[in-house]
Amino acid sequence: MAEEKTAIPPDVELRVTPPKSDTIRDGQKLPEKTSQDITDKYAKYAGDAPDGGIKAWSVVLASMLTTFCTFGYVNSSWGVFQAYYEQDLLSDKSPSTIAWIGSVQYTFIYLPGLATGRLFDLGHFKIPYFVSSCGLIACTFLTAECKQYWQFLVVQGVFTGLFSGIIYAQAISVISHWFAKKKGIVLGIVSIGTSIGGTLFPIAGQKLLSHVGFKWTVRAFGFMVLFALGIANLTIDRRLPPVNVKGGLLNLSAFRNPAYTLYCISGITCLLGLYTMLTYLPVSATAVGMSKDFAFYFLAIANAASALGRLSAGYLADQIGPLNVMIPFTGVAGILTFAWPYASTQGALIGISVIYGFASGTYISLLVAPPMAMGDVSDVGRRVGMFLTIAALGALLGTPISGLINARTGGFKDPGIYAGAIVMVSVLLLFVVRYLHLGQLYGKC
Repeated sequence: MAEEKTAIPPDVELRVTPPKSDTIRDGQKLPEKTSQDITDKYAKYAGDAPDGGIKAWSVVLASMLTTFCTFGYVNSSWGVFQAYYEQDLLSDKSPSTIAWIGSVQYTFIYLPGLATGRLFDLGHFKIPYFVSSCGLIACTFLTAECKQYWQFLVVQGVFTGLFSGIIYAQAISVISHWFAKKKGIVLGIVSIGTSIGGTLFPIAGQKLLSHVGFKWTVRAFGFMVLFALGIANLTIDRRLPPVNVKGGLLNLSAFRNPAYTLYCISGITCLLGLYTMLTYLPVSATAVGMSKDFAFYFLAIANAASALGRLSAGYLADQIGPLNVMIPFTGVAGILTFAWPYASTQGALIGISVIYGFASGTYISLLVAPPMAMGDVSDVGRRVGMFLTIAALGALLGTPISGLINARTGGFKDPGIYAGAIVMVSVLLLFVVRYLHLGQLYGKC
């Protein structure tokens, strides 16, 4: 019986004869070959994703450890640094000024996606991942030595965010090489690393700051990141050979799809408001009378709850589609952002932290799933990268805007209204994206 061949998209230029192993060495020169023989071999090599196996799950472990060190440490734990800098280390700076450090971190996690996505498609994977891992570890230890605002902005803001963004984009993109039918639940599992990091780092910070001081607290964080990324570098790998998808760094044809274009806009609007509550939650808790020591735990509570949200979102996404999961839960996150400034008791803040963590976790865990589905797998790195780079604008401006509103009004009600409203705008845009993608009001999407 003739072997069934997988169709090759017309915009893909094959650039390599598949090797016997299932990996491509970084720096390997890719010869220009387009013969039918090479096409047949590539079609067999690039067959269906295995959706399981030891190798595939080891890649999931590596990607989960990557989110632990990026979103778990850099993003989800920033509220600890924001509160400590406001109260101690940078007490002469305004909350909005300090928030620029965190927002630059957020931005650079998303911003390199365009370049790293293109590099990923071309086969440059393990070397950029390793170099950036070393850079992130070094910056974590260097943060402990910073004393002035500009030093924190450069080391903790720019370079920590940049190195995090490079490894995050690659770790997320490689999942599509190994999983197809189970992609939703796998992305949920990968994003649990964010929840674990966002729980452990704030708790460790709260315990260590009062005992060993800022320097050794951040150094302890550095050793945690070193251990996690050491394992990740040993286990992460790609499955498919590199391809040269025509169009260079940008794939502007992707924007001919109105659903993709509008999804990029919704990413900007959502990130303008989504991180406001997590950034200012400890500060707002102390403002209503909570002890400084306990205020740090609200971040840990929110991030622990998000683990269940992320895992549940992944399972539901495989059943009903990622957008059908993202829309209602992002709406819940927006509503709770409105309610957060009015919580003045410990019980109320804990309740809001739990529900908000669960709801916001679903959005972050499935963030890249829709653009993954809006095109061919051979171009997934560039397509996801373009989305992340565009969404970086929201991450850059969101928390400083909230901090500026807080500084001018002297409270968190107006920042809550701003952030909640902009998140709800993104929910409306997601409704439209779903309709454009499906061509109808209802269905799996």
